[in-house]
Order: sequence, then structure tokens, then C-alpha cells
Amino acid sequence: MTHSLFLPNSYKHYPEKGSVSYQSPSNIALVKYWGKYGEQLPKNASVSFTLSHCHTQTTLEYKMKRGAGFHVKVFLDGVETPAFLPKIETFFERIKPYVPFLERYAFMVRTTNSFPHSSGIASSASGMSALALCLVALENQLLSREMTSDYYHQKASFLARLGSGSAARSVEGPLVVWGEHPKIPTASNNFGLRYPFKVHPNFENYQDTILLVDKGEKQVSSTVGHDLMHAHPFAEQRFQQANDNLSKLISVFESGDLEAFIEIVESEALSLHAMMMTSMPYFILMKPNTLEIIQKLWAYRKETGSKVCFTLDAGANVHVLYPESEKDPVLQFISKELAQFCQKGQYICDEVGFGSKKL
Repeated sequence: MTHSLFLPNSYKHYPEKGSVSYQSPSNIALVKYWGKYGEQLPKNASVSFTLSHCHTQTTLEYKMKRGAGFHVKVFLDGVETPAFLPKIETFFERIKPYVPFLERYAFMVRTTNSFPHSSGIASSASGMSALALCLVALENQLLSREMTSDYYHQKASFLARLGSGSAARSVEGPLVVWGEHPKIPTASNNFGLRYPFKVHPNFENYQDTILLVDKGEKQVSSTVGHDLMHAHPFAEQRFQQANDNLSKLISVFESGDLEAFIEIVESEALSLHAMMMTSMPYFILMKPNTLEIIQKLWAYRKETGSKVCFTLDAGANVHVLYPESEKDPVLQFISKELAQFCQKGQYICDEVGFGSKKL
């Protein structure tokens, strides 16, 4: 279905050539989105921390061309990467009604990640949002009147979502909501928006250390996993659970109740993987070392009274979340006790960030 809000007015002029660059962050969902309908629309609302150090930098070079169709080349870390072309072309086909200048230009997409390509961190959210922001920046030049800041970010999130659902949450920060929710009237299925309510100082500069348990390719892609929710026996209960947990988080974010935060965030992570284990066909993305880490974290929390907790994305890696006030002891614990369960002892220290930026 075409969303008329993001259909452009006529363009004033077309620059002959140029380039635009954006840096866009990855994000980690606290309430998970798993299950979609239509064109990348979520079956439940989600909320995420925007990360700071795990990001993608993309430069979009453009030059006027003749003839119909798309003309795109993609370079990862300076090396032409034709394997990415099918995904980019599918993305362009989806967004063409909203950015109809796509067929007027030949594009070179030059992209690089701040984290290793084989690190096991999905780059689709940061990569697609960076590319979407570049396209909106180009469109802003074509229009007779510049977009407002809110519209600019909403359109970028809307386009990014059509490339990768979670990319809708990688445009702004530090907390982003995506998906309609009865207690957040401004929330939309079409784009992510900055969390609109009060957030307690306990959540400022929240830390996320990403333990790289398995850097290999997942045996089941997220796209396939989402599709398996259509016939899942617990799908409706799961969608309700996610929306209920987001309702609970609204008061948690306001009060700063870290005990309640831990309970909701860890339950969400385990529920996500429970859906994978109870789909048909069923599958498991956690690894033995994922479980070892979780058990060690629980023991550490019980022994010390720490407010550290974990979450998981659709993979084996563990995101260790904790307040900035606990940074030194938790990092010491990770180095001594948890790094041994990471592939080659590798982990990435990150923290909550504030969204994308034009370069």
C-alpha cells in the first residue's frame, strides 16, 4: 500500500552530480519485534537503545544518466561487492514511488562498518538507515522547499524500514519506538520515532558490551524467522506480551526501577528465542556458550547485587546491559569470567548513543 504522506511533490531541479554521506548506528531492541505483515510492518511495537560505537558510514555518489532502470555499484571497505546488489535493487524497487529520482541517476554506494564485517553483529539496520538518510538528503536538494527536521527523519526511517525492519529504529536516539501502541499515541508502524516520554537519569549513558559468541552466518535468517510467525501457535500471545511489556517499560523508564527493567528485558530476550524454538520448523540460534554466559551473569548478579542484565538479538551473541555507574566492575567481570566464552575472546564495548549524523 502506498503511504501518501511520503510521496514527494514535484522536484525543482536535478543536480548533475554530487555526493552525500551519513553515519548511522546499530540498535538493540529491549522489547523485540518478531513477526511482520505487508511491506515490513510490525505485528507488535518495539523499543530499542540506539548504540554509539557500532555504526555504518555510507557515502552515496550520484551522477545523472539516461534511460530507465537502476544503475548501482556497491563498495564495502573500498572493495566492489556485487553480492550486495540484489538486496539494494530490491530496496530501490520498493522505495521508488517515494523517491522517484532513483532512475535518473547512476549511484555508487561506498560503505564501511565500525565493527568487523564478520563480527556477528547485523549491519542491516545501520546500513539501510545510512543509505536511506543519504537518499532523503539528496531529495531535500531536489525540492523547492526544504523538509522540516521531523519529516526528514520520519521519511528516512520509513524508507529504511522497507530495506530492513529494524533499520526504522536506527535514525534517531537514544530510545526509539517503532510500531503502534495504545499508550504511545504518536507511535507508528510506518517509521520509528524518538521515545516521547520521561526517562530517568538511571538510563543515561547506559552501557552495552556485546559478547561475540558466534561470528558465523546464522543457520536461519531473520527473514525466514519472521515468516514462521504467520502460522505460529503462540503468535498472538507473543504480540500481546510484547505490547504489555512496552506498557510496563513506560513507567520503568520514568521511575528508574532497574529491577523491573532487568525482568522485562531478559524475559523479552528469552521469549524471542522461545518463538524460534516453538515454530515449525523449529530452530535454535543460541549456542552452548550463550547459555554459559547467561548463567554466569545470573550468578554474578545474585552474589553482588549488580544491576547488570542481558539481552539477545536473533543470534548467539549476548548484549550485556548495565548502568554507567557499574562500568568498571562489570568490565572487569566480563574480562575475567565471560570473555572465555566468546569466539577468540572478542567483545565490543558500546553505549547508548544519539542517532545518525550527516558527515
